[in-house]
Amino acid sequence: MKSETQPKTVRRSVALPYKLIEEVRTIAPPELRENLNRLVTVALQDFVTQRKKRAFEESMAQMAADPAIRAECAILSKEFTVAEADGRYRPGDKTRS
Repeated sequence: MKSETQPKTVRRSVALPYKLIEEVRTIAPPELRENLNRLVTVALQDFVTQRKKRAFEESMAQMAADPAIRAECAILSKEFTVAEADGRYRPGDKTRS
């Protein structure tokens, strides 16, 4: 049984406002100005990156506001503070490690 493989590209026809294309071409890097396909690909990749970044930031903000997570972080911070001091010379100690 032969499995179907996904194509590496998808062909789509889109209608874009002429004014938008002209504006994009004026601000696009020189290597993308005349290659609309590559320009759209780069723009969509940027769009995906920005959306993922925004979703991550929103998740972090929700976690930071969660009282249970904040309490757990406080406990961990306290435990690490003690561990970080292990073996360190502290002024006033009679002996050095």
